[in-house]
Amino acid sequence: MADGQLKPVASLLLVLNFCMYVIVLGIGGWAMNFGIDHGFIIGPRFNLPAHFSPIYFPMGNAATGFFVVFALIAGVVGVASTLSGFNHIRYWNIDSLQAAASAAIIAWSFTLLATGFAWKEIELELRNARLITMEAFLIILSFTQLVYIAAIHGTSTRR
Repeated sequence: MADGQLKPVASLLLVLNFCMYVIVLGIGGWAMNFGIDHGFIIGPRFNLPAHFSPIYFPMGNAATGFFVVFALIAGVVGVASTLSGFNHIRYWNIDSLQAAASAAIIAWSFTLLATGFAWKEIELELRNARLITMEAFLIILSFTQLVYIAAIHGTSTRR
């Protein structure tokens, strides 16, 4: 493709990924808050339950705790990578590509890790609609982040 034709595609994917990562952070924050508020209550006179797990969530299944934690990490890293991506879109040269590409690849790797836990959670079933939504967003983000990485590598010019 000619120089600059992928810039609108990369811009659209960047905005889409930013919005989706923010939604993942919102749902993940809700899940974390719900897990803290409705999890085990351990006080001075209470004994630990027999199968106590520090990553216990009262909704979902055994994979929910890991899924929510890694989804939150992926969301934070993804939002941070979009900030670097906005800088690259603004300048659109080889000098800004390195930071944007490395941040996007790191965000994509965390997104793939969270997507793996999403697939495990889907396999185990027993989850609510918000967790299903977060699973879907992370699965879609796995693809759109990869396409964004390919788009920013497509064409960049020297100064």
